[in-house]
Formats: sequence, structure tokens, C-alpha cells
Amino acid sequence: MDFQLTPEQAELKDAARKFARAETMDLARELEETNLPVPLEMRRRYGEMGFLGVNLPAEYGGLGLGHLEALLVLEEFAQVSVAVAFPIFEALTGPVRTIQHFASEELKARIIPQVVKGETVVAVSMSEPEAGTALTDLTTTGKIEGEEIVLNGQKRWCSGAGHSDVYIVYCRMSDEPGARGIGAVLVEKDRAGLSFGRPEELMGFRGVPSADIFLDDVRVPAGNMVVPAGGFAKLMSAFSLERCGNAAMSLALAAAALEEASEYTQQRRQFGKPIVDFQAVQIKLAEMAMKVEAARLLIHRAAVNASQDLPSIYESSIAKCFANEIVREVTAHGMQIMGGYGYSKEYRMEQRVRDGFAWGIAGGTTDVQKTNIVAALVGRRFNQRA
Repeated sequence: MDFQLTPEQAELKDAARKFARAETMDLARELEETNLPVPLEMRRRYGEMGFLGVNLPAEYGGLGLGHLEALLVLEEFAQVSVAVAFPIFEALTGPVRTIQHFASEELKARIIPQVVKGETVVAVSMSEPEAGTALTDLTTTGKIEGEEIVLNGQKRWCSGAGHSDVYIVYCRMSDEPGARGIGAVLVEKDRAGLSFGRPEELMGFRGVPSADIFLDDVRVPAGNMVVPAGGFAKLMSAFSLERCGNAAMSLALAAAALEEASEYTQQRRQFGKPIVDFQAVQIKLAEMAMKVEAARLLIHRAAVNASQDLPSIYESSIAKCFANEIVREVTAHGMQIMGGYGYSKEYRMEQRVRDGFAWGIAGGTTDVQKTNIVAALVGRRFNQRA
């Protein structure tokens, strides 16, 4: 068991860090102010650097590396901000992986190379007004009519809605109840009958627009089927990698908070000396460091054990849940250490607090992760409806 990065992994991580800090710091401020996503020009630059294809197959333009390498890159960008990292999150750990693992060769060849180049962003559309944690209650339908699939329904909490180019829409594709009737269909943004609600005003996640999606007799070719009815378990297995991406975003915010707080305590002087000389501050920093390092190890374990396959539900859920909880604690400690400066929008700490809280809600709440962990631990699922 080797906890050291290889020279190639260290070089990739360093390249991502240098690019993110040199090229996206000002952009992060802009996205926070405007609530707009990363512009196409910058996405193309991500693509040229290889950051959007780290763990995607070489045959589609990716680098063909493992999930650990992908998470190393994601963490470096997310230390700048969630917004500038979001296209990388979607490409390397998000719905693009569902296409890679389960879609037809035609869809893979059409979508993945465009994602790798930065030309296309794929978003996932799962939740509905009455189906969030209880996702199998979804009512959006996808009916096969000849050579087309006709979709009707409403989706909620879709990150990237209105801005992303392609949507993986979870829908009910047969009359079978519960999970047995659910599949997923690829829907392009310009399809007739597809529309979007007003942008959500969220506490954080600025630069990651979210809105409702309305599907009114939206017709797509039958070849846009990604997973047919009965494939809900496949969709959830692909979501294990997204949990690792979610955890890496949490980790990045916590790591950035630790870095800024550490620097601040060595510069800020009170009572004639740097405040890092006070034992109470030292204890806070040590606790922050312990949690950051523990989260990183859990995330890297899930990624390494999966290699290029999908991480296990058990390991990805533990990593996500732990990272989701510690990011709230670590960023809050960072704010407290910096005092009024931490609470000021002139600095980035208050933004990390706001963004950090969201990851324990997005992609499955921390409570849901804990039920996943216990289900894997004892070897059986729990019926929440009983």
C-alpha cells in the first residue's frame, strides 16, 4: 500500500494547480457576482489542457487515466471555487460517465469527444417536485412511439439547467411500479417542448445555475435512450463516482479554508505576536488539518480501489458523507479564526462556508449516505416505505 503519488500524478496535480490559480481566480470572483457558469472560451481552454478528459477513454479524446488522477485535478480547481470546477466535475465524475458506461456507441462517439473539447456540457436531471430522496416516485414519462421517445413532466434542482447543452433525464419508461419502470434518456437543449423555469436563488453555488425543467411532448430519437426501463440499478451504480466527485468538491473547500487560515494566522498579529503562537489557534488548525487529511484518504481509497471501474457504494458513500460533514466544520473554523475578515465578502472564506454546506444536500443527503453505508455493512437494503 503506497500513499505517495507517482511522479506522473504529482505532475498532473501541479499542472492543474498552476493553471487554476493563474487563470481562474478572477473568473471565480466574476462567476460569484454574476451567477453565470464558466464561459465557453474557458471551457475550451480546459479541454486543450486535457482537464475535461482525464479519466475518459482515449478513443474519445480523453487521457484514459484513472479516477484518482481525475479527482486530483478536480480538487485543485475546486480549491479556487466550486463554480470554476463545475465543468470538470460534470465531465469527470458526473453524467458523462453514465453515457460512457451505458449508452450506445453512437451516443458515446457523438457526445464524449465534444465534452472532452469543452464544446458540450452534460447535466443530469433526476429530482422532481415530489421525488427527491424518494427518487423512485418520479412521474416524468418517456414513452416510445415508433422511432421516437416522447417525454412529459417536470424536473427540479437541475444544476446547469438552461445553460447545459445536453440533459440525462431520468424518467418512467414503462408501467412497472417503482424502480422497475425507470430509465434515462438523453435530451438536447434545443428540442421543441423543452423549457426552463426561473433561475433558483441559492445560499451558495453561485456560478452553478439551477432551475426547473419542463418537458412538454419533447420528442427525441429512440437512439437517445441511455438506459431502458429496469436499469435504475445501473444509474445508481454510475452515481457512485459522482459521490466521489461531490466528496472531492467538499474536500477542496476544506483544504482551501485550511490553507487560507494557516496563512492568515502567521500574518495577523495581536498582543505583539502572530496569532498562530496562541495555543487555542494551534488546536483549531490541527483539528482542521486532521479532518482534511482523513477526508482525502477516504476519497482516494474509493478511487484507487475502483481503478477505472465504478467505485463501490460503501466506499463512495463513506467518503462523501465524511467529506460533507467535515467541510462544514473546517470552513466554519476558518471563518472563526479570521474573525471579521472571514465574514467579509472581500475574502473567500464566507463563500466557502456557503458552498460547503450544499454538498451534504446535493447528490444525496448525508443521512441517505448513512443508510447506504449500513445497508452495505449488513448486506441488505432497508424499505423506507414500510
